[in-house]
Amino acid sequence: MKRFALIAVMITIFGTVFSSSFTNDQATAAASAPVFKDIKGHWAEKTITNMVKQGILDGYPDGTFRPQEPVKVDQFIKMLVLSYTDLHQNGSRSWNLPFLQSLSEENQAILKQDYRYFDFKPSPVGYWAKQFIDVASDLHFLNKTRYNDFQADMTRENVAEIVYYTLQEIEFLEDGLFGQKMAQAYGDIMGATEREQKFIAETLVKGIMQGYPNGFFGVGDTVTRAESLVILNRLTDKSKRLAITVSPEKLERVIPTLGGGKKIIVFPDKRMWDAYDALIQAGQLRGSNHDLYETTLRLFKDQAEKDSVLNRPSGAAAVDEEAAVWLDPQYNTYGITMRLREGTLARNKEVVEQFANQLFGYNASVFKELFNNICKKVESGAKVASQQKLIGSDNVNIQIDAAAKTVIFSIATKK
Repeated sequence: MKRFALIAVMITIFGTVFSSSFTNDQATAAASAPVFKDIKGHWAEKTITNMVKQGILDGYPDGTFRPQEPVKVDQFIKMLVLSYTDLHQNGSRSWNLPFLQSLSEENQAILKQDYRYFDFKPSPVGYWAKQFIDVASDLHFLNKTRYNDFQADMTRENVAEIVYYTLQEIEFLEDGLFGQKMAQAYGDIMGATEREQKFIAETLVKGIMQGYPNGFFGVGDTVTRAESLVILNRLTDKSKRLAITVSPEKLERVIPTLGGGKKIIVFPDKRMWDAYDALIQAGQLRGSNHDLYETTLRLFKDQAEKDSVLNRPSGAAAVDEEAAVWLDPQYNTYGITMRLREGTLARNKEVVEQFANQLFGYNASVFKELFNNICKKVESGAKVASQQKLIGSDNVNIQIDAAAKTVIFSIATKK
C-alpha cells in the first residue's frame, strides 16, 4: 500500500508539472537558480543568480549567462514587466500587489480591462515580445513609437528614459536641480541631448544608475545583460538603491514623501531653507493634527478629518485639509491655503503667525493684519476680490474662491 501511495503521489506531482502551461524557461526559473559557468566572481553574480531564479532572464543552453553581452530593447522591456510580478510555484505569474497599489486609477483600470487575460508569456504567434511592449506602452512606461527596431541593443540613454517614465507612473520624480548637478559631474554628459540628460539625472539621483570610475556616465554605450538586471533590481527594490549624499551647506536636504519615502530637494536660498524649518516647528503646534510631506504642511481640523484625507478610498470624492502652508522651491514661492470652515482661523492662528514671523521678519505684522482681514471677510460671506499687495520686497498674490470660502496667499520676492 505504501508503494502504491508513493506512486500515486509521484503521478500527481509529475501530472501537475506536465499539465501546467508554462514554458521550459519558466520551469527553469521556478526551480533553483542554475550555476552559470561564466558568472563566478562577476561583480553582479548575486543579482544575476537571484533575478534568474525569479524568471526575469534566462541563461543559454550551453550553461552560460553571457553577462557582458548587450541586452536588446525587447528583452529589457520584457524584464521590466516581469520585475513587477510574482512567480508562483505552479509557474504562473501575477502582478505584484505593491506594484498594483502604486499605479494610478487609470493604469489600474487598463490592467483590469485590457490585460485581464495577460499571461506574462511570449506571444505564441507573431512577434514574441508584442504583449510585453504593448502593456509597458499602455502603462506609459515607454513610448513605443520612438523605437524603430526593438531588436537593437539597448543604450544607457534608452534605459534611463524607460526608468524615468516608469518612476513617473509608480513613484515620484526627484528635484530636477539636484539631479542635474549630479549629471553634470560626468565628463561626457554633454554628449546626450537636453532631454536625455533629464532622464539620466533622474536615474542618478534615485540611486538606480551610476557612472563609471573613469568619470564618464557612458553616453552612447550599450547596456549589458548583467547591468540591466542590476538596474531593474534597484528600480523595483528601493533597499538595493545606491545611497546619495546631500550637502546642507549647498542647501540640499532629504525630506519625507507620502508612503514612507524620501526625496532630495535643493532650496533656492537660505530664506526658504529656514522657512522649511519653520514648517516643522509650526506643525508641532497642532499636535497630531498635521502632516508634513515634501514641502507642504497640511493642517487638519481633528483626527477624523485627517483620517478622511489620508485614507480616502480610490475613486471617492476628494477630501481636503482645512489649511496648508507650503513652499515651492522650483519657483521660489511660499504660500498659505485656508479653507474657511467653522473655527479654521482660530485653530491655525498660531501656525500662521509663526510662519509669517519667520518669513517676513519685521514686516510680519503687516502680513498678519492683511491675512486676518481677508480671511474674516471671506468667512462671513462678504464679497472680496482677488488682489495683489506688496509687503516689503514680496509680492503677495491673493486668490479667492468665494463659493468654497477658500483663500490662497501666494508669496514671491519681487523681481
